[in-house]
Parts: sequence; C-alpha cells; structure tokens
Amino acid sequence: MTDLRTERVGAPPPDWLSALAAAGARMEVPPQLRPPDGGGRRAAVLVLFGAGASGPEMLMIQRNDGLRRHSGQPAFPGGSFEDGDRTPEECAVREAVEETGVDPAGIDTVGRLPELYIRPSGFRVAPVLAWWRAPSPVHAADAGEVAHAAAVPVAELADPANRVLVEVAGRGWRGPGFRAGGMLVWGFTGGVVDSLLRLGGWERPWRTAATEVVTLVPPGSAIP
Repeated sequence: MTDLRTERVGAPPPDWLSALAAAGARMEVPPQLRPPDGGGRRAAVLVLFGAGASGPEMLMIQRNDGLRRHSGQPAFPGGSFEDGDRTPEECAVREAVEETGVDPAGIDTVGRLPELYIRPSGFRVAPVLAWWRAPSPVHAADAGEVAHAAAVPVAELADPANRVLVEVAGRGWRGPGFRAGGMLVWGFTGGVVDSLLRLGGWERPWRTAATEVVTLVPPGSAIP
C-alpha cells in the first residue's frame, strides 16, 4: 500500500483517490443494498477524504439521539435532496456544509459509488467521493441533528483491533463495525467503510473466532 503521509495540503486529488473512485464506480452492490426499480427517496452522502498526520482521514459525524431516523448513529454527512439540488454532488456538499460547517471551497468531488438502498428508511443513497483539498474546521453545525463531527484516520478504521461485528437484537442483522473516532461505526455507514477499505487496499485480516460481537438493542425494545 502506498505511504500516504506525504500528501500536501492544497494539492489536487491524489492518484490513490482517483483509483479508488474508479474501482468504486464498478463495485458490485450486495443484494440487500440494491435499490428497487422504483420508489424511494433520493439522498446523498459525502465521503470526504483528507490528508492527516498518519495518512488519509474521512470526515464523519455522529447523529443526535432521539431522531426519527438513524438516531445516535455515526454517519457520513448527507441527507435528502432538496429544491435546487441538481446532482448528488450538490446535495452531498450542501448537507456537509449544513451539518459540519466545512468550507465547500476546499472540497473537490472525484466520483461516486453506485446508488445504495437503505430499506428501513427507504432512502436511495448516492455516496459521493471527494478530496478535502483545503481542510477547514468542522463542528456540530446543525445542533438539532448532529452531536459530533470529526476526521477519522483510515488507519484507525483499518486496524483489526478496532474491528467488530455488530448485530441488532431481534432483527437478524449482523454487519461490520468499527471503534474509531470515539464512535461505534456500524449499519449502512459501516458497510460503506468496509467496502472502501477493501477497494482501497487498506483492509487487513480481522475476522477470527475471537472477533468481538457487539449486540445493539433498538430503543423501546423489550429484549434485555
């Protein structure tokens, strides 16, 4: 894997990110994430990569508890299309600005993953890959929805010591999870991160008989 610690702030998108975008555009979508032929609500998320002290970083947020959808979950900045959003890129960047206060002038979009479908909420999500050419301070700009915003090192996400399996009690669901940036990243976002690590050549062997399984209990569930 290329040593990414020498990326310069203000530089154009690096070759590794262009290669990741090309591979991501061709990735096979798992059956459970394939959008239906019709219906669903259009949305986009911004997968924003920047250069950190230990290599590439990704901007992530943690949503507030008590929200109607995806309460308390870590996520990429993003949301539903609104009037004036002509493309997923416009939607993703606008949402990131609203949620984290990131300066859009320092962002270069470089590609997209295929559209993915979140069945519980009915969103058709376009993950937009972008380069944080000129990093700017971020924070929980939308205090009603966002509890925390931070750049999370890819090396931290890829470390096998930080990888877990997450299951939701009573729902028969299990998927990849990550303890990173002070958050437990799982669900849709965990699946996207898992794919990006594999496509970018960052994935390290981690699944063993001793892999930790984290069981989450949905709010209001009677399951102990």
